[in-house]
Amino acid sequence: MGGKWLELLKEAALTVTRVGIVLQPNNSSLAALRQAIETAARGLGVQTTALEVRNALEIEHGVAEFAEQPNGGLIVLANPVTIQNRDLIIVLAARYRLPATYMIRFFATSGGLIAYGSDQIDQWRGAARYVDRILKGEKPGDLPVQAPTKYELIVNLKTARAIGLDLPSSLLVRADQVIE
Repeated sequence: MGGKWLELLKEAALTVTRVGIVLQPNNSSLAALRQAIETAARGLGVQTTALEVRNALEIEHGVAEFAEQPNGGLIVLANPVTIQNRDLIIVLAARYRLPATYMIRFFATSGGLIAYGSDQIDQWRGAARYVDRILKGEKPGDLPVQAPTKYELIVNLKTARAIGLDLPSSLLVRADQVIE
């Protein structure tokens, strides 16, 4: 997934040569995602910077400092800090004209540029099927772990225009939803 977020960011904004990865420090569940982004970035000649944030003030300072250099973009990893401060992150990305990709749909529907991730409604349906199976007597430990099978791409064209991006039609036609 990390590589896909980076590819989408580069497709949306060809000038991106630096990527700030916005994440909560010491969050072990995000370590593999961060590593995947950094590995993909090396292959694409993109420099990465971890913007480790614990609160709104650190988000403001981190994004502002990152934006001081040209050709930047953001990949925002979902965690309690970024979800709680999503409106602030979206406003800062727009203020500094930083194209950004996000893991969860509601970032794009709230004004973020691109969201790509698993279809959460599909995951909730799968969870409901598991609950049904458990209520019918199956042991939870006997049920297989299931990875997401359906992913969605949301593109916010209004945000693209506001930050001066002319998104390629190849990106728009692949989108499951284009917000105008």
